[in-house]
Amino acid sequence: MKLGSVIGRVTLSKAAPGLEGARWLIVSPFTREHYQRGAETPVGPSKDPSLVVYDALGGGLGQTIGYIEGREAAQPFEEPTPVDAINAALVDDIFYNPFSK
Repeated sequence: MKLGSVIGRVTLSKAAPGLEGARWLIVSPFTREHYQRGAETPVGPSKDPSLVVYDALGGGLGQTIGYIEGREAAQPFEEPTPVDAINAALVDDIFYNPFSK
């Protein structure tokens, strides 16, 4: 599972029959800087490309989510579904405590 911040929503004009009425989020993946600076210091959008994530949990703008990519993202569906990433968790807090040398 990877973490990212919701930076927008997607509205489809046409969708595959199994995905009609689904919610889609635009997510900016977290980088190492997000963890090192902590929640108090805002970090701008990632330099990595953002991705579109299927959302059945109700993630909102600015919220941190945990998402899964690849074949595992399609596992919750009964029929084969064209999904590359799915929202798996709504994250409240992140506790980062690196090891000291």
